[in-house]
Amino acid sequence: MPTVTSQAIEDSLKQCMDPEVPLNIVEMGLIYGIDVAENNDVNIKMTMTTQGCPLHETLVSDATRFVKKVPGVNNVKIDIVWDPPWSMDKMTEEGKLKIKKMSADMNTPAPINYETALPQGVGKLVQQEDGSMVLANEHEQGFMVNQAIVDFWKSCNGQRKVTDLVQVFAEQTGLQRKQVEKEVMQLLQQLRDGGLIVLNEKS
Repeated sequence: MPTVTSQAIEDSLKQCMDPEVPLNIVEMGLIYGIDVAENNDVNIKMTMTTQGCPLHETLVSDATRFVKKVPGVNNVKIDIVWDPPWSMDKMTEEGKLKIKKMSADMNTPAPINYETALPQGVGKLVQQEDGSMVLANEHEQGFMVNQAIVDFWKSCNGQRKVTDLVQVFAEQTGLQRKQVEKEVMQLLQQLRDGGLIVLNEKS
């Protein structure tokens, strides 16, 4: 039976990208602990950047998939922990440098005008062999997404204002408008940065 090391697990997890920023979950500092038992069962403690992260389940299943790619791994158990809470300080030095560079590279696009913008989803949805879903932009860059984000992306039909989209998202998730407003703003920003929506303006 091959010996499984926590280093091998960490290396495999470096291929697991955070869905919200173009860094892997190790660089983001989301992995708090890797424990390999004698029978090669792997227990991982990981966290999320926010407690209301809509990609919670997607990220856990992705991380599990990458751990299982390490030869010899038996069972995989991932515990989500909130203590200590995640902050930018938890990121690796490499991750912090990449974020810094990205901020410098990105000319800050104009903020979205929530009164007049009519977001329109662009790109395409691709179902992977393992059942996971990816939204791909015109440059064939793919972003891992879950069903909630796919539904939201589809609801960006170029006819709805942002306030209408907040209402749709609230109904889809069963949450109050106030709870999802911030999520929707972030989601729109991320989809726009990823080239997955364009903003039409209400004439």
